Amino acid sequence: MIDLFQTYWQSFLWTDGQQWSGVVVTLMLLIVATLGGFVLSIPLALGRVSSSRTLSGMIWLYTYTFRTTPLYVQLLIIYSGLYSLAFIQNTALLNSFFRDAYCCTLFAFVLNECAYMTEILVGSIRASSRGEVEAGRAFGLSATVLNFKVILPGALRRALPAYSNEVIFMLHGTTLAFTATVPDILKVARDVNAETYATFTTYGLASLLYLMISFCIIAGFNRAEKRWLRHLKPRVAKAAVEHSVLPIKEGSLV
Repeated sequence: MIDLFQTYWQSFLWTDGQQWSGVVVTLMLLIVATLGGFVLSIPLALGRVSSSRTLSGMIWLYTYTFRTTPLYVQLLIIYSGLYSLAFIQNTALLNSFFRDAYCCTLFAFVLNECAYMTEILVGSIRASSRGEVEAGRAFGLSATVLNFKVILPGALRRALPAYSNEVIFMLHGTTLAFTATVPDILKVARDVNAETYATFTTYGLASLLYLMISFCIIAGFNRAEKRWLRHLKPRVAKAAVEHSVLPIKEGSLV
C-alpha cells in the first residue's frame, strides 16, 4: 500500500496533473453539499412547521420525495435525464449548467442533503420547550424574532448529533460522484485499479482516506456538542456530592 501511495499520492490527495482530484474534490463536494443543504433547510423547516397547510404540504412532498428515492437515481436523473429535455437544451443558461458534471453533482447532493436536514431541523423545532416559546411571547416578541432568537438557536443545538450522522452519510454519498465522471477518491481508486490491478490495496487505501475524513468530522462535532450542548448534561447538586462522601474517622475500618 505504501508503494502504491508513493506512486499515486498526488492523484489521491489533490490533482492528477490536469485537474483537481481525490481528497480535495471529495471535501469540496461534502462542504458545498452540507453547507448548501443547511442554509436552504432553515427557511424550509420554518415553512414546514408553519400554519399554512399548502406551504407545509409542498415542503413535505419535496422532503418525502428526496428521502425515499436513492441518491444514485436522483443523480442520474439530474445528470442525464434533465439534459434530454428540449427546453433545457434550448435555454443557454440551463444548457451550460446541466452539461457540467460538477454542477449536476452538486445540485443533486444539495437537494438531497437539504431534504434530510430539513426534517432533522423540523423535529428539533417541534421539540422546543413550550415554556421558552411562551416566555418569548410574553415579552412581546414578534414571530420573526421569536423564531430566529429563541426557537432556532435551541433547535440547531439539539440537532447537532443528528447533523453529525447526516454529514457522515453525505460523505458516503459522495462516492456516487464518479457516476458523473467527477474525479473524487473513488474515481481515482477505480482508475488506479484499472492500471495496477491491485484491487485490495487500491480500495483499501481509498477506505483509509474516507476513514480519516470521517474521524476528523466526528471529532469536530464532538467538540461542538461539548461546547453548545453543555447545558443539557445532568447536573449534580453540590450539597448532594458533599453528603455522598462520608468522612472516615481515625481508627475505623473501611
